[in-house]
Amino acid sequence: MEKVTRRKMIKNSMVTAAGWSIFPSELVPLAKEIPAGTGSVSFLPDWNHAGSTLRHTWEGLGNVDQFRWFVRRDMQDQLAVMQKDLNLRHVRAVGMFDDELRVLGIDPTTWRDQDRKARYNWQVIDYVIESLMNMGINPVITTSFMPSGLSSGTQTCFSTKANVCPPKDYREWTDLVTRTIRHFVERFGESVVKSWYFEVWNEPNLDAFWKGADKAEFFKLYSTTWQAIKSVHPDLRLGGPSAARAEWIPEFIDFGRKNGCPADYIIAHVYNNDSEFAALSPFDGPQNDKINQSPNFLPGVVKGTRKLLDEMGFKGELHFNEWGRSWFPSDSIRESQNEAAFIVKSMAGCSQHADYFAYWCLSDIYDQLGYGSETFHGNYGLMNLQGLKKPSYKAFQLLGKLGDTQVPLNTSNGNDLQNAIAAKGKNGYQFLFYSFEKDFKPETSVPQKMSVSFRLPDRINIDDIRVYRIGSTENNIFSKWKSIGSPAYLRKEELAELLKHNDLGKSGEKHKIDSTGGSRVMTVECESPGVALVEMNTNS
Repeated sequence: MEKVTRRKMIKNSMVTAAGWSIFPSELVPLAKEIPAGTGSVSFLPDWNHAGSTLRHTWEGLGNVDQFRWFVRRDMQDQLAVMQKDLNLRHVRAVGMFDDELRVLGIDPTTWRDQDRKARYNWQVIDYVIESLMNMGINPVITTSFMPSGLSSGTQTCFSTKANVCPPKDYREWTDLVTRTIRHFVERFGESVVKSWYFEVWNEPNLDAFWKGADKAEFFKLYSTTWQAIKSVHPDLRLGGPSAARAEWIPEFIDFGRKNGCPADYIIAHVYNNDSEFAALSPFDGPQNDKINQSPNFLPGVVKGTRKLLDEMGFKGELHFNEWGRSWFPSDSIRESQNEAAFIVKSMAGCSQHADYFAYWCLSDIYDQLGYGSETFHGNYGLMNLQGLKKPSYKAFQLLGKLGDTQVPLNTSNGNDLQNAIAAKGKNGYQFLFYSFEKDFKPETSVPQKMSVSFRLPDRINIDDIRVYRIGSTENNIFSKWKSIGSPAYLRKEELAELLKHNDLGKSGEKHKIDSTGGSRVMTVECESPGVALVEMNTNS
């Protein structure tokens, strides 16, 4: 099949989702079957095509703000729901070594002593890990931050005052890491711990999270930690550099190769508005997507990172274990249907270029620059403080309904911001449409109605078709909250009312199916911005 660039596909008005490349001449006759109109977009999936593997890389790995929140019952309740709804299998959080977790603390039996010595204590950590494992979730062990008793300085981050300085004595750091990992193996078993992922720190290229953003000092911390973890068992999986904007990767790989501490997998972070800071990120795509406010910056970084690793001959996994539209601490768009559209758009464009994508983050139980007091306050979470599922949460639920095979998809009038994924699997066929609005403003933008048409597969039961939509009111808990007066603190009866709308709901509207040019064509009414999924079962 001919390989054509995205620019060439746009030029020929033959835009395809997720990088499919098709001869334009093959598609012209098919495009005539479905007329395009004002406020409408049409698609021609090739349902009979063998297709390609569609890995659900958006599933499996998730983030919680900080390790301290794992001890809360409401956080554990939320994670249990996400494990079932979103197939959450690994969860990551920084701050396991923070003073609050008491890994390095005072022995209460020495209360009479004049010179009380700190000692190791893994009771709180064990409780967290066991709680996660009882839900079917593995921890990602991030060896951060620095216990104050081991730190060389006093610089901290977050409202919770996590220490971000190097150790004053690397021998003490080595002992802490080695004995902690050895304890995990003894407590949970070697085979279990080998199934976990390990990382060294969080965004060391930012001064806020690593004193001076000192690359040489971080590489020293990494190599020391690598030796400590591998001394317990060489098969434990350690990754890095976990840098913001996907930076430091070439230097990190070279350092590991030259110093006998190669990473088992690469970790990168990226937010679509990282482009505001002229990031030194790897990038693959048109230069006009590398500018501020481009809606395509994130997939360009993902593809650029994949290309870089291929060129360097790196064979391990690639994890984007933090990603999102915006890194801003408060952003009202996160509560809207446009965030859902961005999530689907991003995964349609780059999900097959890495092994895991962990959206930042799972919950509004969160405190880096202040703890939110309102029911919805523009925080990062897929769930709010009370466990209400935002449109972004339901976007991941819709992505999870896709089959494991993606088929080619042509449109005569779609574009980068309005496109779709066509997939199939053992449970039938799926068509997932998204419309993302670049300049959307929740307070003033008015959603636009549009018609989405696509050719149906031949062998389906038209009486067994389900439609799910995310819009300004459908599957939008934020709009339900506004309809009851936007209370900052929910009363019991108000929360009960909102929880009635918390699960993913099917559309009750009757869909339209026409016969055109020998094919059956379905039309779904959708909103822009918005998302719509059509599930189609095969004839039994």
